[in-house]
Amino acid sequence: MKDKIRQLEEEARADLVRIDSADAADVFRVAYLGKKGKLTELFKRLGAVPADEKKAVGAELNRVKQWLESAVEGFRQKAPNKGVPDAAFDETLPGIRPPQGSIHLLQQTIREISGIFNRMGFETVEGPEIETEFHNFTALNIPLNHPSRDAFDTFYTTHGQLLRSQTSPVQIRVMKERRPPLKIIAPGRVYRPDTVDASHSFMFHQIEGLMVDDRVTFSDLKGILHLFLRELFGSSTRIRFRPHFFPFTEPSVEVDIQWGKGWLEILGAGNVDPHVFEEVGYDASVVRGLAFGLGVERIAMLRHGINDIRHFYENDLRFLRQFA
Repeated sequence: MKDKIRQLEEEARADLVRIDSADAADVFRVAYLGKKGKLTELFKRLGAVPADEKKAVGAELNRVKQWLESAVEGFRQKAPNKGVPDAAFDETLPGIRPPQGSIHLLQQTIREISGIFNRMGFETVEGPEIETEFHNFTALNIPLNHPSRDAFDTFYTTHGQLLRSQTSPVQIRVMKERRPPLKIIAPGRVYRPDTVDASHSFMFHQIEGLMVDDRVTFSDLKGILHLFLRELFGSSTRIRFRPHFFPFTEPSVEVDIQWGKGWLEILGAGNVDPHVFEEVGYDASVVRGLAFGLGVERIAMLRHGINDIRHFYENDLRFLRQFA
């Protein structure tokens, strides 16, 4: 149906340039908008369009109808019944194109990061942004007395749910639905009640990864992250692993890259804690896993020399056009 609408619009444009009088405009109107007109016939077929497409097709038909009516009225006003072309109208001039948008820098960064992991065999998956405590905390081995579960650190709803504070719940949902082997990444928005300043926001983006199999080791984790970081920041990037603690991985590490004369923390990672496997019904004596997570805004700010996270959300075209 959309192809037929597009074809009709092209035919109408070709006929429009041949209108040279009000009489010709009336002939054009009847041919397209009359009771048996071409566009009217397409409106009659709208009932046969699938329900999930009907709204979009109807909107497109109305757009073309309004355009045709406006064009006819314009010719009536500019070319009264003289039988000669309007000298003020030059059909050879190019049309006026509306402004064209571009992909936001954060989406560009997500696509680039996802592409690197996709080439390593990771599948991109998504999940809900409104989560349960089980998926966001309990299944990730985060105890009830952990500070992140406090109302000062998480957005809770009045119905006992919450805005996810990480994309790790997606990993839990996938593990509950599928059996190993798994290789997934989960990009998306996350929410934490942080005070907004140059380096913090109450909403930001994360990409977390998970790999589960019967022979996954810490050396696999190091190899994957070395490949990823050198693909993202350059083949000469120096990388450092430091011991750390996360409730859902053991052992856990912070991963740094050399930045200027010092080191800069870039992501967290580790081997999946056996308690997490128990929560999703995996046999921790059989399967092994690795997990990692990073902040998209942090990556974009480092790579593009951006010094204020708020620039990403203010919709200032002077900023956004730099990355179009």
